[in-house]
Amino acid sequence: MLQLIPHPAHPPLRVSAIAARVLSLDANWCVLRWKVEGAADLVVPPFAGRARTDGLWETTCFELFVVEKALPLKGEGWVGGGDAEVPRDRSDAGHPSPTPPLRGGASGACTEFNFSPSERWAAYDFNGYRTGMAERAVPRPPVITPRRGGDVLFCDVAIPAAALPPLPWRYGLTAVIEEAGGVKSFWASVHARDVPDFHDPACLSATLAAPDAA
Repeated sequence: MLQLIPHPAHPPLRVSAIAARVLSLDANWCVLRWKVEGAADLVVPPFAGRARTDGLWETTCFELFVVEKALPLKGEGWVGGGDAEVPRDRSDAGHPSPTPPLRGGASGACTEFNFSPSERWAAYDFNGYRTGMAERAVPRPPVITPRRGGDVLFCDVAIPAAALPPLPWRYGLTAVIEEAGGVKSFWASVHARDVPDFHDPACLSATLAAPDAA
């Protein structure tokens, strides 16, 4: 599993660990899982039914960022700058930032999915770093299954495979966590800036290869 870490500028209240992983991927479904430990004070949006909804990142939300092919990380031809993820607006699916210069062939294009424990979801395409946002076509709603037991929350998400970019991927699994009193923390496998920025290519630290040809 990917071990996510909170951005140091926004520490959690009681959440102690978050891990996330791709459980399975076949011709029909991609199944993801997030595990949140220390969830006693976690704000969990109430059930609202499966529907595409903007603004899910304003409270507890789990996210997937995908690029179809490996983009260079910092130090490998990507140069970024600017400020990042909070405060947020709707201009780019809740991840506002001045657009940094990009060179070395990295376009910054990506696909973003947001999943709420309420079962609401969102999907967006970007044709560049925080630019050209458009809703991504999804043939059927993702299936979001939160399960809470004691001090742990699991959130499983099944995404229709047809909604996903083709393999191979570079991807990031992230989380926005709200706890009692409005305390918010921002979790990713890597934080490369002084403020949270899930769109930073450095956050897309995991890879998934295409299946071998038969």
